[in-house]
Amino acid sequence: MHKFIKFSGKGKRIILYYHKKARFVVFYFKRTIKTCFFKKFIVNFIYHFTEEAMLDFIVNPSAGGKDGKKIKKALPKLEKRLVERKVDYVIHMTKTPHHATELTDGLIKNGATDIIVVGGDGTLHEVINGFSSFDKVSMGIIPCGTGNDFASALNLPLDPVEALDLIIDGTPKYTDFMQMPGVRGLNIIGFGIDVEVLKRYAALKRKTKFGYTKCLIKTLFNFEYSDFNAEFNGKTEKYRSFIACVANGTRYGGGIPICPVANPTDKKLDFVAVREMKRLKIISAFLKLKKGRIMELNEVVHDLTDEIKITPDKPVTVNVDGELYDGIPFDVKIVSDTLRVYRP
Repeated sequence: MHKFIKFSGKGKRIILYYHKKARFVVFYFKRTIKTCFFKKFIVNFIYHFTEEAMLDFIVNPSAGGKDGKKIKKALPKLEKRLVERKVDYVIHMTKTPHHATELTDGLIKNGATDIIVVGGDGTLHEVINGFSSFDKVSMGIIPCGTGNDFASALNLPLDPVEALDLIIDGTPKYTDFMQMPGVRGLNIIGFGIDVEVLKRYAALKRKTKFGYTKCLIKTLFNFEYSDFNAEFNGKTEKYRSFIACVANGTRYGGGIPICPVANPTDKKLDFVAVREMKRLKIISAFLKLKKGRIMELNEVVHDLTDEIKITPDKPVTVNVDGELYDGIPFDVKIVSDTLRVYRP
């Protein structure tokens, strides 16, 4: 098989290569395609006439920070490897926020079988929320983000080419995800101090792992505790905490291990709450958090559950995989044996 179709990021150039199954000739267009109708027509045509599997890559050119340098470096290597392995593929570049969700929805409805995400946790979040069906499609992950927290939880190779080889040679396996009313999450869903940190982080011009930690330190001494009721496992308890989350992955914020024992394949949610503590103790708590020892604190509550309903005393902003949502109920359940992901 040979590479046969490539779409540029701005939709200004389309290149088609010969493919033995579809009997294509070579087309080369150097004009602006003002609508996506032509692109959809070609992709549908390919799916109809091609018997062999094809990989659909959803690439976020802005992932990884620093003007997308990580993507620019990884993409040529990935394309070279795909040609070497004789794998058919299509590259879909995202152009705006939430575009990955639209692309995923359209691809699945048009018969895509393998959607490969090239980006970070934010891109993964958009893609999982674009799944209109899980029956005949699997997801692969090429970690190219700033933190790659969920990829780490799955023990995926951080080298793009190694991650691609795992997809080409591997078999997709069931992987859990979290479902809220109208929103899905793969990694961490929570509220409290992490939301305030994300708001500070969003205001930074350059987004790095150290930048997130810096924002966290600033926020530690200037925040309000959250009061809420948590209903799970047949009980309801009152909490006053500065961190409250449910975890499918182990870490967030580019490597902060909020729940090192979480497992995205165990069919369980990990509920973690850090109760109110003296301000001076917050420093030692932060150090334990960074070292993955947060569970050692007496103020930390950890429990496993299939679903949980949290009712805050006042409206809160919810962090879902690093994306902020207002006005959504904090009702979360684990969904298993549904999503297939290429992983070790």
